[in-house]
Amino acid sequence: MKDHFLLAGVLLLLPAVGISAAQDAAPLTAGEVVDRMVQHDAERQGLTQGYAGMRRYVLQNDGMHKRAEMLVRVSGDSDGTKHFEVVSVEGWKAAQNHVLRKMLESESETSHPEERAKTRLCPDNYDFKMVGQENVADRPAYAIDVTPKRHDKLLFEGRIWVDIKDYALVRADGSPAKNPSFWTKHVHFVHTYQKSGPFWFPHSTESVTDARIFGRTDLTIEYFNYKPNVTVPAGALATTAAGFRRQ
Repeated sequence: MKDHFLLAGVLLLLPAVGISAAQDAAPLTAGEVVDRMVQHDAERQGLTQGYAGMRRYVLQNDGMHKRAEMLVRVSGDSDGTKHFEVVSVEGWKAAQNHVLRKMLESESETSHPEERAKTRLCPDNYDFKMVGQENVADRPAYAIDVTPKRHDKLLFEGRIWVDIKDYALVRADGSPAKNPSFWTKHVHFVHTYQKSGPFWFPHSTESVTDARIFGRTDLTIEYFNYKPNVTVPAGALATTAAGFRRQ
């Protein structure tokens, strides 16, 4: 059952911080938007020495009348490697031990730089097709369809939304490129980010898994109290943001 929710961990490997950049007058292709997202993400990460935050996991299977909840403290190194500390647990013990804890282990392992490169949203792993522009949480964003280049359960097929001003990922919606398990018939997720000051952090993950034996299981992850370990003074941050706006 642990493989049913691997994708939730994968999504957390995507860019999570952003700094303002101006929208260009000329239309951009999907590839150009993604290239800028990758470029800006690398520059943004250079402004911090990681981050810290909290997560609340809630896993529920109404058919089995089962529910599990886990509160987790997370910290991220400057290279993107993640560390987790379970603060509290309650409810369905089998799900706690064999699903939620396994998710944390998998995400920690795949967050190392050499592993993260295999799942990053970039041309090495995906093809991109521009759909158009849509508002996400009252902010204009590029809507881009993504198609994985490999049949890999750690990649996904679906759509992403990239903030027009910040070139930051604001939403991802899709399903695994490869079914995580024989026991899993279908998985669908929605992952969102929100802006806090000049930075973007995860906001929520909602995943629905249709399993052959267990039926539908819902997983919700709430992210809160995320803060960057900023390594530059506010004046330098403003100067960097102004430089992005001139691009």
